[in-house]
Amino acid sequence: MKTIYTFVPAREHQYPNHPERPGRLEVLEPTLKSFKAERVEAMPATFDQIARVHEPALIKSIEALCKKGADIIDPAPTYVTKTSYHDALLAAGGVITCTNAVLHGDAKNAFAIVRPPGHHAEPDKAMGFCLFNNIAVAAREALAQGLERVLILDYDAHHGNGTQAAFLHEERVAFLSTHQWGIYPGTGWYEDAPHAKKRVVNLPMPARAGNINFMRAADELFTPFVHNFNPQLILVSAGFDAHWNDPITSLGLSSKGFFSLSKKLIELAEETCNGKIVFVLEGGYDPHNVANGAGSVFFALAGSSSAPEANDESPYPEPDCEARIKQIKAWHGF
Repeated sequence: MKTIYTFVPAREHQYPNHPERPGRLEVLEPTLKSFKAERVEAMPATFDQIARVHEPALIKSIEALCKKGADIIDPAPTYVTKTSYHDALLAAGGVITCTNAVLHGDAKNAFAIVRPPGHHAEPDKAMGFCLFNNIAVAAREALAQGLERVLILDYDAHHGNGTQAAFLHEERVAFLSTHQWGIYPGTGWYEDAPHAKKRVVNLPMPARAGNINFMRAADELFTPFVHNFNPQLILVSAGFDAHWNDPITSLGLSSKGFFSLSKKLIELAEETCNGKIVFVLEGGYDPHNVANGAGSVFFALAGSSSAPEANDESPYPEPDCEARIKQIKAWHGF
């Protein structure tokens, strides 16, 4: 069974001096043919597919704003251009394309490299550089096809507030977010969603948390979380802004950390859902970090025993996160 990927660079979705720009992918793009993966073309999501997550009024308002031309639409700042509506449909559609291929047995696993990103977009508003919530739209597509348990894990440096909001009361979807505490959007405390313990899990971490703390979290939180929910499909919001030298965050991972983390999630998918896993690009604002992080994901998807050489280990000491992880384990009863 093969690995597939889709590539949606949205070259005209850009705004002057904005960190979420096509250039994020400029180092990665020339390397894509070197990975053990087959490229598939994305098909745009339909209005109805987007409307499974977002209010129709929001979808129509984004379309109308784009027709007016480039503009800032929220304080993040989130922006639109004349092509952004189509770009956002294609980004969401790229994730659906990958998800359907995995669900239908046409691919073992997949990586949707798309922009604009999606995990901050809430059902009633675009925010945080995100227009439509790509991974949430794909999860809803999977549910519409009859799945009963879809699990989303988000290791972007920022809390996936939009994904959490989309599934806060949806018992067929479990959500776990690791994120740097104290940065945008300011949500994702571990005591969120007390009605959904073990299903909605937040791991707020300090700056420079790093590879060792993330792998401890993977062993002590991700593993019981996944096994407890027993998903039929795993979707991953892969944010390479969790790298230690991202220009707008400082969470502390390196490329080897992204490889180890991704490999662990792939192993959990093998244990629970016959390896059905789809990674989805979210943040990451240094082009070299995005390329190295994506390479780590591709190596993990291909079953490699080691990460690609990147020589980008964090120079900073990691804080002790033992107490925080124990807090969260106790809160959820893991």
